[in-house]
Amino acid sequence: MKYKTIGKIKIPTLGLGTWGIGGKAEKDLSQKSYSIKAIRKAIELGITHIDTSEFYAEGFTEELIGEAINPYKRANLFLTSKVWTNHLTYAGVIDALKSTLKRLKTDYLDLYLIHRPSANMDLKGTIEALEYLNAKGTVRAIGLSNFTVEQILEAEKYLKESEISAIQDEYNLLKRQEKILEFCKQRNIAFIAYRPLMRGDIVKDEIDILKKLAEKYGKTNAQIALNWLISKDNVVAIPKSAKLEHLQEISESIGWKMSDEDYESLNNLNLEQK
Repeated sequence: MKYKTIGKIKIPTLGLGTWGIGGKAEKDLSQKSYSIKAIRKAIELGITHIDTSEFYAEGFTEELIGEAINPYKRANLFLTSKVWTNHLTYAGVIDALKSTLKRLKTDYLDLYLIHRPSANMDLKGTIEALEYLNAKGTVRAIGLSNFTVEQILEAEKYLKESEISAIQDEYNLLKRQEKILEFCKQRNIAFIAYRPLMRGDIVKDEIDILKKLAEKYGKTNAQIALNWLISKDNVVAIPKSAKLEHLQEISESIGWKMSDEDYESLNNLNLEQK
């Protein structure tokens, strides 16, 4: 796996999103053994960044990951989890992390994020709790997900020693959060792109330039779209897949480059003509 060192963190260029693995808002036991097999397959392919949340499947996704990663050396993995909106207080964050670590069967996270802002959250208390956990080493880096630039700046006001190391948001060929991406680039903050394939919509044969580049480089539409995304200096991606054949495809989106002109053609893609 390739890594990017952005600010103070070294993070794998490609990760595994786990929303829907083990269930969505509620846990689903029906695919447990297959899900564990898929997570292990991803790791064996070099996809060592596993992204999850306490919200996913009521915490069951974290349990599956904890079981799946057991055979592997913890230091070789990069684990990210997120605290949900019902725990956005000082005490709530502390308690939420304890439960997350227990489910993941680890004693630390590489990255801990606020999953999304809430209208009634105690942002000051939440940020202070994240900084406390960061200082303890229980959380190696902290960040935010689904925050606007204005909300990020507000959160930073409550930090004393730590810093926001990563921002997670949706970003792909068809939906681009350019304002936040540029903000992260200027501040040397890692930008973690979720839904990089827009839940499969991007791989459909409706984007002419994507099809042409896939033919030119002998790649798939998904590989072209992911390679374009991670070509950006401070961007890493966390595509989600629980299908073994798709994991192989995803893993082959790194380790090669297109021409500058071809990257630029994707940058300038007219989204109305997809």
